[in-house]
Amino acid sequence: MRVLLVEDDPLLGDGIRTALIREGYVVDWLTRGREALEAVKIEPFSLVVLDLGLPDIDGLAVLKEIRRQSALPVLILTARDAVEQRIEGLDAGADDYVLKPFDLQELLARMRVVTRRAEGRSTQLLTIGRLSIDESQHEVTWKGEPVILGRREFALLLELARHRDKVMSRPKLESLLYGWGEEVGSNALEVHVHHLRRKLDKQLITTVRGIGYRLDSRVA
Repeated sequence: MRVLLVEDDPLLGDGIRTALIREGYVVDWLTRGREALEAVKIEPFSLVVLDLGLPDIDGLAVLKEIRRQSALPVLILTARDAVEQRIEGLDAGADDYVLKPFDLQELLARMRVVTRRAEGRSTQLLTIGRLSIDESQHEVTWKGEPVILGRREFALLLELARHRDKVMSRPKLESLLYGWGEEVGSNALEVHVHHLRRKLDKQLITTVRGIGYRLDSRVA
């Protein structure tokens, strides 16, 4: 899952980014609101974690502009703790609100809730036939048996499962799996797909020639 972090505090931003990457997220970090607005226009983020006290424009203005463009989930992360300010943020279209200082596990839990809600799911367990994916624990079972996946393999499987039965293009998948500045090998995606087929079922992920890949729920 690819996350846009918008936070101008260098120490806090670096700490959040490091923690999220450790949890398996792909994280792009910006410090200015106008940069964030340009980024969400061109990149397929799954979630925005947005600070309100930005140096160029207020985070609420960023939120309102995002809402004019899309329904992209936005989680506000701020030190503004007045009830009126929280209400203003939620009324402006925020999906959730986390106050600084915060506990990392709470932030992660709220991120999962926001993205599940956006997908119309009520639990962290994503189940498709005989395939089960536990997002919070990074655990996968196939036919009731645990399957050990690498970080990229898990991220790829999760994205394909979230969009099951839909063809996802190679550029789209690469943009979800790799952030800015990360080098992508010419056959990296094919290697990850090969490993998933070997560990799960070779027919679970279908190649749509010239376009990309699709997770076939009928096989699961």
